[in-house]
Amino acid sequence: MVDDDGPPRLILQDFLTAEECKELEFIHKSCCTIGYRPGVLSTTLSHLIATNCSHLILPFVRIRERLKDKVEDFFGCEFELFVEFTGGLFHFQSGEPKTVVPTTGEVVIYTADSRNIHSVDEVLRGERLTLTLWFTRDRDHDEDSKLISLLSQSLLNHAVKDPDLYLPLPAPSNMYWFSSDQATDSQCGFNICWARIHALGFDLYSSGDACSCELLMEPLQLVRGMELCELRFNNILHVLQVVQFYIWKSFGFQSNEVERPKGEAIVSCSKTQQEKIIKLRSIYLDDLQMAETLLKSCFGDMSNRFSFDWTAISKATEAWKWYTNKLQNDLIMSLHYWMSEQSLFFVPIDEL
Repeated sequence: MVDDDGPPRLILQDFLTAEECKELEFIHKSCCTIGYRPGVLSTTLSHLIATNCSHLILPFVRIRERLKDKVEDFFGCEFELFVEFTGGLFHFQSGEPKTVVPTTGEVVIYTADSRNIHSVDEVLRGERLTLTLWFTRDRDHDEDSKLISLLSQSLLNHAVKDPDLYLPLPAPSNMYWFSSDQATDSQCGFNICWARIHALGFDLYSSGDACSCELLMEPLQLVRGMELCELRFNNILHVLQVVQFYIWKSFGFQSNEVERPKGEAIVSCSKTQQEKIIKLRSIYLDDLQMAETLLKSCFGDMSNRFSFDWTAISKATEAWKWYTNKLQNDLIMSLHYWMSEQSLFFVPIDEL
């Protein structure tokens, strides 16, 4: 509700559905980089475009379009996606409500000025996921034209029928390296992509001889316990997206019987492979304790929250490819309309 006598402020409960929150969580956890301040991991639309994940901007465009009827152009908006965490309460300096306790799918709408000075409590455990949208009438701060230009350049670099069009491309490795002192080039820390995969009970194996700085761009295989899946993923972002997609949709992939994925063999790791897996883990999870502190809600118990079989991973890989190709096709068709209007908006492709 809005207090007519107080700062312009509006709380909308359940604006986003649980499924929408899970989709945004999937995008963030499989695409984020080190953020602009300590302890923050960030996903931006421009970064999605730069890493060949342009199609993943579409869920954000749909949400922004729905919100236009709810807010004035100059309002800033924060959506609480709510993943398990302790702390992270949202406080306004004055006015009511003074404190907002995050709930799934909630949107907090307020003017970005001195009337709505705010802060967020430190997150003591887990992760606090927030989607921030800005609306403005000032064309100098309108990013749509810039994003449309980036999109057109990105898609021009690929043929429409390019079989690799849907594959993500990692950013420079330093953008995924989390350390306690991010202001320096400290080597003590961990790779956030590797850490998220490890948090879900998996290790990674590479049969190549590339140096560690290039390895994340090379084919990788999933390992669980002593089992190695011979399915090869193109790079670290490819395997991370598939694994996070598997978690998002895990209940739809579970089988009642223990099966092996067709076409991909599951083999026991040799001693040499085990040694390489341990070595790679020590390189990319150099400070495992720090990783566990940052992603505490994931480590330790997350890998036990779902029943696992390799067939589900195989199914998730194909379903992720279908999901990605569908968004890619929708993006290509939407871009024509966006370029014409120089604005990003939801295009009902299925109705055209």
